[in-house]
Amino acid sequence: MKEEILEIKKLDERATIPTYGTEDSAGADLYAMLDEDLEIKPNEMYLVPTGLSLAIPKGYVGLIYARSSLATKKGLAPANKVGVIDADYRGEVKVALYNQSKETQVISPNERIAQIVFTPYLKVNFKVCDTLSDTVRGTGGFGSTN
Repeated sequence: MKEEILEIKKLDERATIPTYGTEDSAGADLYAMLDEDLEIKPNEMYLVPTGLSLAIPKGYVGLIYARSSLATKKGLAPANKVGVIDADYRGEVKVALYNQSKETQVISPNERIAQIVFTPYLKVNFKVCDTLSDTVRGTGGFGSTN
């Protein structure tokens, strides 16, 4: 697999550069840039800084997903389910962590809080039509392929 270079800026020297857990990991782990432990109460959200900004290439997007271990063990996941970092954004990357558990959860400085996947996207021009092409599925909605 071809590896690309992505320019990254540390907004704080203590910030941790994202890392991949394994050679074939699609997502790079993002780390909390905190001075001290952070408590997130049940049903509350906190915007956790990473201390980093990115120069995502044009035609790509950074998608922020939950870390499965954080979601299953602590009930913490991005509040918006998938965060979108556009190629023209140069501000600090932050993760909106939501506590969906029934207990207060703690995030420690430099703890892995989410993962980011870089993927190409298709930009389209929308064209209003009276009809669309037919498919085997047609208008079958949720559960129609069971």
